[in-house]
Amino acid sequence: MTTATYDRFRGTLETYFDRTAAKAWEQLTSDAPVSGIRATVRAGRTEMRDTLLSWLPHDMTGLRLLDAGCGTGALAVAAAERGAEVVAIDVAGSLVQIARDRAPSTLAIDWRVGDLLDPALGPFDHVVAMDSLIHYPARDIVTVVQRLAARTHGSILLTFAPQTPLLLAMLGMGRLFPRSDRSPAILPVRDARLRTLIRTALPDARIGRDRRVSASFYTSHALEVLP
Repeated sequence: MTTATYDRFRGTLETYFDRTAAKAWEQLTSDAPVSGIRATVRAGRTEMRDTLLSWLPHDMTGLRLLDAGCGTGALAVAAAERGAEVVAIDVAGSLVQIARDRAPSTLAIDWRVGDLLDPALGPFDHVVAMDSLIHYPARDIVTVVQRLAARTHGSILLTFAPQTPLLLAMLGMGRLFPRSDRSPAILPVRDARLRTLIRTALPDARIGRDRRVSASFYTSHALEVLP
């Protein structure tokens, strides 16, 4: 069972991507020229995606991976190219359609529109939630990790927005830009608090590698949870 805040923020994301920013995100995640702001976001997301992929096995043959919040599908494609059986899901059907259209049809990717916590998705060896949980409060992030850990055999790789003075200042500045240049509401959380909540919710789990990526208007912190 999800929380009321989880359901509310998930609905907001679906509305934002399907009705407001689908075209902007299609351009952002392509090779098309973009503004200086979006270019820094694109570079930061690429660096973060490469980081998370480096934490996964190079050969994923026979492994099942959930791309939880797949967006336009770049990480799902990279994992499938390593041999993984990928389930890629996002609340925004417009983004999933872009991902489906871009991906080579020969890859083993099951594209879905829906909730990343849907138990019908089954068990996984690895789960990646890149920048899909940065829009939720800390306790909802932990609820997601706890629910996914119950059916994950290997690792859960997630990112969160770290609560730093610089990021808070940038989020404030972001409200000055046109709506098409804004991200959905990002909720920064304190690193120490998130780790404490995870350890409390999953006392048998281990927190492994972590890395922060800061590229001007993109700031995100990656965390590896080993259930």
